[in-house]
Amino acid sequence: PGPLFGEIAPEIIEDTLIHLATENEQYLSELSDQAGCFKETEIVEFIFLLSEKWHLDQSARYQAVELLESCGFCRFMIKQVEQICQSSRENGKTREQAQGSSWSSLKDQIYDTFVLRVVSCVQLASKLSLHYNRVNSDTALKFLQSLKYSYTKQELLESELAVLKTLRFQINVSTPLAYVELLLEVLGHNGCLLPAKPLHQMCLQLLDFSYLARDTIYDTLLKIAIENSTPSKLQLAKFLTVKEDFMLLAVGIISTGVFILNPGHWKQVVEHLNCITGITSQSILELSYAVLKHIVGSTTPKQ
Repeated sequence: PGPLFGEIAPEIIEDTLIHLATENEQYLSELSDQAGCFKETEIVEFIFLLSEKWHLDQSARYQAVELLESCGFCRFMIKQVEQICQSSRENGKTREQAQGSSWSSLKDQIYDTFVLRVVSCVQLASKLSLHYNRVNSDTALKFLQSLKYSYTKQELLESELAVLKTLRFQINVSTPLAYVELLLEVLGHNGCLLPAKPLHQMCLQLLDFSYLARDTIYDTLLKIAIENSTPSKLQLAKFLTVKEDFMLLAVGIISTGVFILNPGHWKQVVEHLNCITGITSQSILELSYAVLKHIVGSTTPKQ
């Protein structure tokens, strides 16, 4: 049935909005250089398909992506590569010699472990919802066996524990969906009388699309922002905070959804989103354009 809008007290909505905004700002201020490295299209598509196979609710797929992104596997891979390089230098080996059996073994180990970690993140995400299917060990093992892996139930449990430890057992990570649903609630309380259910469903579809086409959407957005088709390395590095900004993504998704479903209300909604979040109308418009461009090749919406 989806969420029920208009049932929450205004003071709770305000407190939650402040909490999410603060959380988002803190996350962006502590962003690592590797942020977003596990949101590649192939990885996201794998998680989405696996979530559909196991009949998980839509929020679980986003939760699984963000759990994988947060669990530090990227740092693990970098550390492993550095150890191989250090060992090679200490033993006086050339780069070519180092790229022999050690590199091949490392590649296989990382790939196998990565698939296992993805499954563990989907499992954990499924357990965060009390009203949908949970992925038990037997189901996960059966899937891994279909991919010719011979993991045991103990190894599966150890993988879940490894993810939990790297997250310090704080697995209820935020997703853009939480921001979208809260902002839809705020819009309703602020007098934007939009049909919440169809708009929510449209936002879910757009959020799926934004995860799957993340790089192309933000590549377009960056080129719009700098008015240049060839961004520098410094501009790419600074733009990372934009790509990881959940609040910006949420307002862009809602704006795009309204433009598709209720274009007559679109300008009003953008103004409200600007007042609620402090994100400029221009930034909202630019992200909406970037999303629309890769959906239907749309030209920029006119104010």
